[in-house]
Amino acid sequence: MSSKLKDWSGSLIPGIITLAVVFGPSKMTITTKLGAEFGYTLLWIVAVAIFFMAIFTSMAARIGMATKQSLLNTIKLKWGSKFSAIIGIGIFLVTISFQAGNAIGSGVALAELTGTSTGLWVILSSLIGISLLFFRRFYKILEVVMIGIVISMLFSFLVTCIVARPSISESLAGLRPQVPKGSQGLIIAFIASCFSLVGAFYQSYLVQERARNNKNGNEIKDRSLTGILLLGLMSIIVMICAASVLHANNIQVNTAADMGRALVPLFGKQATMFFLIGLFGASFSSLIGNATLGGTLLADSLGYGSSMDSPKAKSFIALIIIIGAAIAILFGHIPLELIVFAQSITVLIVPLIGIAMFAVSNDISIMGKHKNTLSVNIAAIAGLVLVFILAGLNIQKLFF
Repeated sequence: MSSKLKDWSGSLIPGIITLAVVFGPSKMTITTKLGAEFGYTLLWIVAVAIFFMAIFTSMAARIGMATKQSLLNTIKLKWGSKFSAIIGIGIFLVTISFQAGNAIGSGVALAELTGTSTGLWVILSSLIGISLLFFRRFYKILEVVMIGIVISMLFSFLVTCIVARPSISESLAGLRPQVPKGSQGLIIAFIASCFSLVGAFYQSYLVQERARNNKNGNEIKDRSLTGILLLGLMSIIVMICAASVLHANNIQVNTAADMGRALVPLFGKQATMFFLIGLFGASFSSLIGNATLGGTLLADSLGYGSSMDSPKAKSFIALIIIIGAAIAILFGHIPLELIVFAQSITVLIVPLIGIAMFAVSNDISIMGKHKNTLSVNIAAIAGLVLVFILAGLNIQKLFF
């Protein structure tokens, strides 16, 4: 029983890290605004996004278990080094673009807590993130940091949700698909951020990294669903907290302090302080996770291997953290041009990632017993259709 529990917890950790990467400051802001502006009516979109995220994350995990080489290396063998490099470099550019938001989120949270300069905390947070790279077992340290942050955030919002006594009937009604007027932009933003093919893609690397660190020789199994369900649970809890506290009292969300008022039922006058701590947790976990993702995949796409502990991967991870911090300090906010650039790259890269994962996971010579089933393929095709719809909407928004 002890061995099975240890194996289960070990397989769960990659899912928790994926949650930490995906649930950053922008995700927390979008989810809070959804609840504050539209109450419980948009809870259904969490189910949609989580369903497709679970399909593709599980797909990536099975690819990681079925292959001896990394996913980018598999793509390289299947379609050539140029295609693999395009995906790796594209993901690197996307992570750089979004890293500024993680750095700013960390800096703003600690600056508002202490009444000091945002730039100071951006630098300090980034230096702490880089310092983790110099520990001998970087992945082990990453695990501990991510697990602690995720558990603390989840606990705070869960207890608040219970204390706030949300309407059960309205919550259940929110699972019925409906699109309130003015909600389309937030719906698209939420689904695009929660149904993250980049995060799903990275799951194959986390599974293989876990296997490399597996000293007892137990088979690493696909338990990515648990981590993705945690992502859904976190999103639902934050949205319900915002709906039952902010929406019910007609409180508009314009600042971090406004978002913090969602925790008033639990923490009272100290709600903003605890929310800012949670915001820092979400920002810092994404600061590390996002940089690790981008740096590792860039190193792999350029032929330097897929281990997070390799010198090249660590140098690319540090580079992403430094660039993100520099943008945050120079602009003090995320420049509009950078957002447009990130969206443009995402529009081009994400469909390629989805198609590549789908093709690899259906190649029996690569996957063997881990090949997609018919039901998974049907769900995956529906997910790819959604990805192309989102890409089309983004193209229309960017260029027309």
